[in-house]
Amino acid sequence: MDVVIWSRIQFAMTAAYHWLFVPLTLGLALVMAVMETLYVVKKDEFWKKTAQFWIKLFAINFAVGIATGIILEFEFGTNWSNYSWFVGDMFGAPLAIEGILAFFMEATFFAVMFFGWDKVSKRFHLASTWLTGIGATVSAYWILVANGWMQNPVGTTFNPDTVRSEMASAAAFWEVVTNPVAVSKFFHSVTSGWVTGGVFVVGVSAWYLLKGREKKFALRSILIGGIVGLVGSAAVMISGDASGVHAAEFQPMKLAAAEGLEEGGKGAAFTIVPGVKVPHMLSLLATHDWNGYVPGINDILRGYTDNEGRVIPSVADKMAMGRTALDALETYRGSEDPAVKAEALALLNANVQYMGYGHLEKPEDVIPPVGVVFWAFRLMVGLGMLLALVLLLCVWFAWKGKLENCRWLLWTALWCIPLVYICGQAGWVVAEVGRQPWTIQGLLPVNVAISSLSAAAVKTTFFIFLAVFALFLIIEIRILLRAIRKGPEVEPGNA
Repeated sequence: MDVVIWSRIQFAMTAAYHWLFVPLTLGLALVMAVMETLYVVKKDEFWKKTAQFWIKLFAINFAVGIATGIILEFEFGTNWSNYSWFVGDMFGAPLAIEGILAFFMEATFFAVMFFGWDKVSKRFHLASTWLTGIGATVSAYWILVANGWMQNPVGTTFNPDTVRSEMASAAAFWEVVTNPVAVSKFFHSVTSGWVTGGVFVVGVSAWYLLKGREKKFALRSILIGGIVGLVGSAAVMISGDASGVHAAEFQPMKLAAAEGLEEGGKGAAFTIVPGVKVPHMLSLLATHDWNGYVPGINDILRGYTDNEGRVIPSVADKMAMGRTALDALETYRGSEDPAVKAEALALLNANVQYMGYGHLEKPEDVIPPVGVVFWAFRLMVGLGMLLALVLLLCVWFAWKGKLENCRWLLWTALWCIPLVYICGQAGWVVAEVGRQPWTIQGLLPVNVAISSLSAAAVKTTFFIFLAVFALFLIIEIRILLRAIRKGPEVEPGNA
């Protein structure tokens, strides 16, 4: 278990660190593309200089984000080799497409965008800027297809001969690609990146106004960044609603943990904070039915009947069927008798959907850390609402020409920069900690997915990565701050 815990800690650190850079990449890509579009349409050099400034910050963030993403993918093989073997047929396809198509597209057009000013036509450069952002977004989609499959494994079948989960046809591939969990997770993640980019642009611009610098640049950037952030906030709410419905359908334990719901029922109440509840609201959010049934933690342990009348077995029964599947697999692979193999295969196929439960020691193992998931969800939602309000106020006061005098709002906008990162990290805590103990929902728990490593080896690499990541983060922040202090190279008359 020591190896499992340290492998999880190391991967969590790497993933959380990587997510510091991804949302800003997605958000700034849209902001700078809109600004360059205004330059091409209006033929105003001010917008060119404005776009160039934000592209410079984008490039700094983009470079570090690539390095952390590469490390993250390598850890699948080094620390989670059993997982990589089990999902290699499925997992390799979206990651290969992401690397070949999306990554090369964004890298190619990034070079034109960053170095191509005055070397290519305005329209070609504008297309490169948009395609850089589109490439980053497409890249995110394929990554989230893989992640979505881990949350809701569709389109694959278990092959007892290879002991892998494999895609058998093109139709299965498209089932994986259009997985509803992956689609909602993609829109939720990308639009949360728009919020991050919008908050970052507004916060940095607020700093200029507090310093009495680059007023026109700051006010125009606040309008663009604020609108992008508000559009993102609205889209996050819509995609978040879809994510809640999918959690109720495919990961009910995650939803129960996020609500701290021990006993479920019809017309379940939504808990704002302990002791403050909104009647029927959880049922409405989870099932889009005022009186829809939402199972609690104890209901899932005992077994229940869902809203469609399906009888969901207890965890103890799933564990028994899972062990039957594992025993049948062992018999199938170890026997040379065709009749024995056929009988074992039939027994395996009848119970294979619960095979992962056969690795659990007790039913309570399926309960994630409830307190962590419960409060992370509230932190995410609460900060998301605060950020949307601050963006709305900044856009309104900037539009009315009153923002420069609202120093309290400018300071609030500036301090929202770290808050938007906390909000994003909290969202991933809900998504990933909430599905524990599974690496693949219902199929492969974490204690089976790890590599044959010593705890000492994982600890050593953890602290090495921690030191390297901390150094990279310090360097990136210093470079960003230096570029921000220098400011945009706008014409003196426009400052």
